[in-house]
Amino acid sequence: MTAHHQSIERLRNIMNDLRERCPWDKKQTLQSLRPQTLEELYELTDAITDENWKGIKEELGDVLLHIIFYCRIGEEQQQFSLDDVIEGICNKLVARHPHIYDTVVANDDAQVKKNWEKLKLKEGKTSILSGVPKALPAIVKALRLQEKTKQVGFEWEHTEQVKEKVEEEINELYQAVATGDTKHIEEEMGDVLFALVNYARFLHIDPENALERTNKKFIRRFQLIESKAAAKGKVLHDMSLQEMDAIWNEIKWEERQ
Repeated sequence: MTAHHQSIERLRNIMNDLRERCPWDKKQTLQSLRPQTLEELYELTDAITDENWKGIKEELGDVLLHIIFYCRIGEEQQQFSLDDVIEGICNKLVARHPHIYDTVVANDDAQVKKNWEKLKLKEGKTSILSGVPKALPAIVKALRLQEKTKQVGFEWEHTEQVKEKVEEEINELYQAVATGDTKHIEEEMGDVLFALVNYARFLHIDPENALERTNKKFIRRFQLIESKAAAKGKVLHDMSLQEMDAIWNEIKWEERQ
């Protein structure tokens, strides 16, 4: 047995001990673990956004623990084991990569994606969009929907067309704002965001990651406003927007230097 196999077995044995002897671990269910799993996944994606390799390694361990935990519960319910899960994904990968394990030819990643979607439909999927999880965050879901429909040719030909679509949707949003109809404004705002996600995709930018980077930048700069204001003996609540904006611009200038 290799060291890696020993590590997996050690983790499985620890999980078994915890499930049998720890009061907290004993009471966990699929549903009680679900929100914690989401939290762990977000922590992993946060570390990935920061390219924090130490954090990525740690968060991957936490995610792996959850996988082992679910498999333990699956065994208790006589539904599946860790070995079943691993064998299942191995079989799926082989079946969906006929250009590697069979005679199908795929010269680039675009062809691989098209073949992947065709194979999924052959497996019984009724729609090319059926594999997009309902619980995905909206921006991620928009990106996945666009990537899916691209595989059947539902796609703009070039980036300029997508840019024009963004401008069209923004103009429709402004028109809706002029009506004061909140429901219509919300609909048009959604169309703008969907078009921007599409534009980001054509520019080979991950819109979720781009927005998260901006969130982090905003947090950093705003906290600097707080600290700079405090250093001057001021409180944000007592400052004007112009005063805070002046500090904001000062921070931006410092960052550029």
